[in-house]
Amino acid sequence: MEIKITSPAFPDGGEIPTRYTCDGQDHSPPLKWDCLPPGTQAIALVCDDPDAPIGTFVHWVLYNLPGELHELPEGLPGQATLPDGSQQGISDFGRLGYGGPCPPSGTHRYYFRIYALDAKVAPGHDAGKADLLRAMKGHILGEGQTMGKYRRC
Repeated sequence: MEIKITSPAFPDGGEIPTRYTCDGQDHSPPLKWDCLPPGTQAIALVCDDPDAPIGTFVHWVLYNLPGELHELPEGLPGQATLPDGSQQGISDFGRLGYGGPCPPSGTHRYYFRIYALDAKVAPGHDAGKADLLRAMKGHILGEGQTMGKYRRC
């Protein structure tokens, strides 16, 4: 099942505002979604950049969000466990939480992918994207994505 995910900060395929990048405040952007599949117990989110020179670069790993949640506010703190029990993994920056767009050159695409899961997952301490994807295998009820672009001047 496809989940529609959007950001009030930028349109799908549009420019990500500087405040959500390494050139600004590096805040995580606000995100909204709807129409989660029946049986959704947890939500996971991954943001990555397939245009990085070294291959796909992971900017955010977030999982075990409550299944009834329908939005994330701007600027989540970079800590392992959030007040609602959600957990954040390690980005390719080597730290917990969101790391905004910071391309070395050119315009890059940043995909925010959401997954509805039939159970909470346990990818392990300091989980990365690969760990999360392994833990989610067989538990994905639906998914969706939105994409923003960013170019450093």
